[in-house]
Amino acid sequence: MGTLVSIDPHFWAGGSLGQQLAPQEEPLLAPFVATPQEIVDEILRLAEVRKDDLVYDLGSGDGRIVIAAAKRYGARGVGLEIDPDLVRRSRENARHAGVAHLVEFQEQDVLTVDLSPATVVTLYLFREANLTLRPRIQSQLRPGSRVVSHDFDMGHWQPAAIRRVQDKTGRLRTLYFWRIQTRSPSP
Repeated sequence: MGTLVSIDPHFWAGGSLGQQLAPQEEPLLAPFVATPQEIVDEILRLAEVRKDDLVYDLGSGDGRIVIAAAKRYGARGVGLEIDPDLVRRSRENARHAGVAHLVEFQEQDVLTVDLSPATVVTLYLFREANLTLRPRIQSQLRPGSRVVSHDFDMGHWQPAAIRRVQDKTGRLRTLYFWRIQTRSPSP
């Protein structure tokens, strides 16, 4: 089992860390950095998750966001993660939490997923990944859908709200919230 490394997201903002971590042909959208539970809770509150929502977490890591949405609100969830070990861990975490009937985890590249079924999308990816995904988010999500990004904005797309939250370690986190008003034309 590998070692988890805590990386300050402000360090990655320049985008060069992706190449430093793992030289590869495909760009690294973000390394797995677990979101603290108090930040998960705030993400779900900010997104106004309800029982009738379908929450998509892009780059779902160990599944904690969709699992928490299912446990706290009874919402259905889909975690999308490219790392097969994290997908297996997420499925196991969902079983242990008693919400495997409400959530699913797919081994998939988030750049290719159909987002249209989602009513809530959460992400903790590099800013460059957010910018790549933004046109698909804006064109595929229905009006009224909500989007929350942890620590990284989406360029010129102005959020409806920005919330700064301190985690238990004292680190200040930034959450960006958007509500889809109208669908944009497909990219």
